[in-house]
Amino acid sequence: MNLPARVGIIGCGNVNRAYQSAAPRLGAIRYAACADIRREAAENLAAQHNIPRVLSVEEMLADPEIDIILNLTIPGAHYEIALAALEAGKHVYSEKPLSLTAMEGASLVDAGTRTGLRVGNAPDTFLGAGIQTSRKLIDDGAIGRPVAATAFMMSRGHEHWHPSPEFYYKAGGGPMFDMGPYYLTALIALLGPVARVTGSTQISRSQRTISSQPLHGTVIDVDVPTHVVGVLDFAIGAVGTIITSFDVQASVLPRIEIYGTEGTLSVPDPNTFGGPVRLRRAADDDWQEMPLTHGNAEQSRGLGVADLAQAVASGRPHRASGELALHVLEIMETIHTASDEGRHVALGSSCQRPGPFPPGLADGDVDA
Repeated sequence: MNLPARVGIIGCGNVNRAYQSAAPRLGAIRYAACADIRREAAENLAAQHNIPRVLSVEEMLADPEIDIILNLTIPGAHYEIALAALEAGKHVYSEKPLSLTAMEGASLVDAGTRTGLRVGNAPDTFLGAGIQTSRKLIDDGAIGRPVAATAFMMSRGHEHWHPSPEFYYKAGGGPMFDMGPYYLTALIALLGPVARVTGSTQISRSQRTISSQPLHGTVIDVDVPTHVVGVLDFAIGAVGTIITSFDVQASVLPRIEIYGTEGTLSVPDPNTFGGPVRLRRAADDDWQEMPLTHGNAEQSRGLGVADLAQAVASGRPHRASGELALHVLEIMETIHTASDEGRHVALGSSCQRPGPFPPGLADGDVDA
């Protein structure tokens, strides 16, 4: 595959704003076409961001000029579109989650292996300056041996801001499936894979009322847990706690902290690419804000797509991989299973800890 790789977007909804804002800095890819079941949405995206062609989904999959499908459909369509892309001979990178179930996710990863095509998946925020700097500090021994971690995503729910929030309360939604991928992917990038989990979940309210526009006043039936607590036993021996919630009106808890034998690392919001990164060693009187050692501190969604393209061109593994996304998906699914069954559950999947970016790359660059 020659660079820049030609990327076709399927799904022209809200998330495209983030991808398009970073597009000028990602030299390994260019957005060559877009498609949506609502053709008007595709035409609007193309006009706003100078995407040269608007196609149907079928035309996109059949087009030999497209190298990678960027699958930005709703979660319930991720599996179908990703599998269709692989069957059409194209690499695919999807928004999170990989699919609605770990069984489907495993099928996608197997299809990629069978066809010799790459399966990539969001989030790619762990490739940004904040978490890459945190990774380097851990690898350099700044906190000693990691022994524990905490992660908290506390909110009152998406019905207060999202223009069409209902799917967040249906299968594939909920706080863990929506926001958990950012936190779990970051934790795996920092500490490696998870061996077993347990969890507790609840639905605090059976219905939600939308207070955002344009659906203000619409009542949503809630089908999935809205407060999810997981305990993660990492393969390296560290123990993690993660809480994701749509039931919290306010909180001052940190996003992620990693606790080591020699100090504590405060990791920035994994839904962003930048800092701050703060460190407090055993002998310190206070926290120190650490300089960022890596680029991509600003909005850089699509960096994972660029890394996939560069990886295909050079023959190395890509970082935001299907195997990583499958492991994250199984963790999320199994936390819910563990709550339902009242036990610890060993995970069937694992993954390689994704390789770090080398320090010093320019914003938007990915190493060969």
